[in-house]
Amino acid sequence: MKTVRKRWLIDLGNSRLKCALLDAQGRRGEILAIGHDQPNALPMLMQHFGVAGSSDELWLASVASTERTAVLVAALEQHGLRVHRVQTQSEFGKLRIAYAEPANLGVDRFLAMVAASERDDGPWLLVSAGSALTIDLLAEDGRHLGGSIAPMPARMRAALAAGFKQLDLAEGQATDFAADTADAIASGCRGAALGLVERSLRKARERLGTIPTLLVGGGGATLLADVEYAPVMHLPALVVDGLAIYVHAQER
Repeated sequence: MKTVRKRWLIDLGNSRLKCALLDAQGRRGEILAIGHDQPNALPMLMQHFGVAGSSDELWLASVASTERTAVLVAALEQHGLRVHRVQTQSEFGKLRIAYAEPANLGVDRFLAMVAASERDDGPWLLVSAGSALTIDLLAEDGRHLGGSIAPMPARMRAALAAGFKQLDLAEGQATDFAADTADAIASGCRGAALGLVERSLRKARERLGTIPTLLVGGGGATLLADVEYAPVMHLPALVVDGLAIYVHAQER
């Protein structure tokens, strides 16, 4: 009986990991998401893999800490999987990264742009609302035109808490014009994030002469539900989709 080689994909972020199986045609399967704070996270992941075959491989894209990544890699290898680390490249397919030093661009942003560059609705403004808010502008021909990074609202609130002990930093409700301090802080932090995205859309339109397709991923994507100037497409697995494209291309 012929042994089927399995190819696994993992997107290891700062708050959780996403895992999926890649089939022979380059299609990824259903995604398993596990938070780093979940009890027995590693045993749960290993159980998901089942018994590893001698030819099974795993492709890992990590923006997590060196320590967390090392712990995961050790567990994967002990489970019998051959692990390949994916790194940002200056170009892939038609994608051309703007950074002079590609290693300085997070592999999650790189893979999200790999996935976007395969679509037919460009140009694109990619927004990831995860542990941080990242924005990248991608021309229809695959040229990365640069991006920006900002704190998410929760990080902004934490910075206020550290600098202004007297403020009421209870969890507030974001609104247009708040009537108490907690809500005002929530509104201001959310507005700052939304404002950056909307400004990026306007600047992208000025530069490209058209409104880009807004692709939004990350666990905090609901933050951007009220973005103006462009329709929002929520693609929570954009990094894993890019990883699937990247891995399948290595074996053609």
